[in-house]
Amino acid sequence: MSFFTESFMQLMGRAPTKPDKESFTPEAQKVHFRKKGEKFDIEEARRLHAEHDSNKWRRRRWITLIFINVLFLISYKLDIQLLEGALTASRFLGFHMADLNSALQVMLAYKQVLINLLIGTVTVLLLWLLLGGRTFCSWVCPYHLLAEWTDIIHLKLVAKGWVKDHDFHRGTRSVLYLIFVLLALITNYTVYETISPTGIISRALIYGPGLILIWVAFLLLIEIFYSRRFWCRYACPIGLTYGLVGQFSPFRVKYNINDCKHEGDCRKVCLVPHVLDTVIKGRAQDVEVPIGADCTRCGLCIDTCPTSSLRFDFKGLNKIL
Repeated sequence: MSFFTESFMQLMGRAPTKPDKESFTPEAQKVHFRKKGEKFDIEEARRLHAEHDSNKWRRRRWITLIFINVLFLISYKLDIQLLEGALTASRFLGFHMADLNSALQVMLAYKQVLINLLIGTVTVLLLWLLLGGRTFCSWVCPYHLLAEWTDIIHLKLVAKGWVKDHDFHRGTRSVLYLIFVLLALITNYTVYETISPTGIISRALIYGPGLILIWVAFLLLIEIFYSRRFWCRYACPIGLTYGLVGQFSPFRVKYNINDCKHEGDCRKVCLVPHVLDTVIKGRAQDVEVPIGADCTRCGLCIDTCPTSSLRFDFKGLNKIL
């Protein structure tokens, strides 16, 4: 099965498939054979971790995310018309921008395509096509940041045995995506936009809070006490929309098996761990393997890996970051 097909099927909710023997390149087979005889050196691992900056990309991402969302607020409060609107629809220096999922909902609900909406949609499509679709989730979406903070609480509660994590089938997101599409078509109303935590938080930050924030608090409580990253993993159609765009993006995370110690820490911190199944010992089909479209490019795995076996990569260019 090709990388593109496997990436798409994982995005739709199917569990990663174990590669067959014929799919491995000769170079990858040689590395896997060599690693079978290697013993794990815990002292060497500790030294590498001590020398490694384990928060570099998370710091950069949090700063970027907060800056973008605060810029909306500053532009509105000071009326400087730099970044107008909210994340669902905005104008940056006069250029229209429209969230892809919101634009789809509007087009389906109102059965027409306004020129400004079309311009904004194409602009955003090209932007995230270049940067990698789900980069929006981890680098821009304000709900993602809140969910990441609640994730820290959830993991501590799980470690203490006070709560248990409950998984859902990831295909639930695809089903909900179709439901919201049909609701927009049938009701002539953008149903999803009324419950989207991304849009709710963005508008609340800019224009002031409202009772609808109770819904956001409810989702965060689910993620703390019941299911880790419930909304982003199993429900949010925005993530699926941008993931589909990310299928064609030249910007991605790439895995190199040569120096990997197979500690598994990268999968533990990953917000969508199924995309890192290829880092499991003996799974990589080539020496260098790109990570699939459901990856949010958050950089947590890169921060965690002490040997830089995971890194950002721009297809067609040499290592840039």
